[in-house]
Amino acid sequence: MPLTMDRAKPAVPFGGTYRLIDFVLSNLANAGMRQIAVLTQYKSHSLDKHISLTWRFSTMLGNYVTPVPAQQRLGPRWYQGSADAIYQSMNLIGDEEPDYVVVFGADNIYRMDVWQMLEAHIDGGLGCTVAGIRVPRSQASAFGVIDAGTDNKIKEFLEKPADPPGLPDDPEASFASMGNYIFTTEALIDAVTKDAEDDNSRHDMGGDIIPGFVGRGDGQVYDFTANEVPGSTERDKAYWRDVGTLDAYHEAHMDLVSIDPVFNLYNLEWPIWTYPVQMPGAKFTLDGVARDSIVSPGCIVSGASIESSVLSPNIEVHQGARVEDSVILSHAVIGRNAVVRRAILDKNVHVPDGAEIGVDSEADEARGFTVSESGVTVVGKGVTVSVT
Repeated sequence: MPLTMDRAKPAVPFGGTYRLIDFVLSNLANAGMRQIAVLTQYKSHSLDKHISLTWRFSTMLGNYVTPVPAQQRLGPRWYQGSADAIYQSMNLIGDEEPDYVVVFGADNIYRMDVWQMLEAHIDGGLGCTVAGIRVPRSQASAFGVIDAGTDNKIKEFLEKPADPPGLPDDPEASFASMGNYIFTTEALIDAVTKDAEDDNSRHDMGGDIIPGFVGRGDGQVYDFTANEVPGSTERDKAYWRDVGTLDAYHEAHMDLVSIDPVFNLYNLEWPIWTYPVQMPGAKFTLDGVARDSIVSPGCIVSGASIESSVLSPNIEVHQGARVEDSVILSHAVIGRNAVVRRAILDKNVHVPDGAEIGVDSEADEARGFTVSESGVTVVGKGVTVSVT
């Protein structure tokens, strides 16, 4: 919040012209996995619209990406959790009769050849494979942690443990769960069916289903660092960012704009796909300048300075204005001599002449804006900022 005030998190814009869901869908499509159902529930209109307009495959070859809203198939109730969402959508699996089911989250930033993970799942011969990313052991308490042996079989699945276990080949690192899973179909059906009958379950994939597989000795970890994506660099190899907080969302954008980016959007060997913006190229007038920034089509920078920022399409930045270390979403207007610093502005925000955002956190909070733990100011959709 407030970016999810009226949209689902996977529909939140990212990187100028994308939405968060474009990253997982691109990974699946690039890997040749093109029968995709997106299970939606919370404020899903913009997400459904984006999928319908953007993600069109050749139906002649049996490919599709389709949003599947909660349908109350099992009575007058909505999805009770991620596992229940799959249980209530079991007809999708029955219709396609796949050997394996890939279950991925829709709100992380990364590149991954999912086919390589599927091959590892098949080779392992177990019912479930969990993608794990190596993180410093000192930071692993913030994640669901996978304790696995040298054979990759998961011994224990720990939710935010105080003392995370190290890895067999690196005691100072731990495996954090990426929330990405591959299942053998029969094993998944059995697991979610039994979970649905358990009144004490939270019906959550990470909290209930995966621990069940681990307890039965039927789960393994897939080391994300082993994934080889065409065109990746040493700097952005095995990059993964959970943008579940405003600070993480802001930091992930800052990863995009350096000369040698931590995450390279310009890898054309494994492209991130989205609907092309139908607007003219960005225009710079009256000595307007952008440094270390992404400026999307339709933007006009007129005598203003943009630095270390990401501008989405159709933004006006007027003479004397300064935008620094910020993320500006579509159709914003930033007036003359205004200052926007370490801020996130949602769509249709108007910053009038001389106004300041992100300069004084206390003043920002007093005006009703959200300020993150690290001091990033966030202005919600359609707000006109006051000058004082």
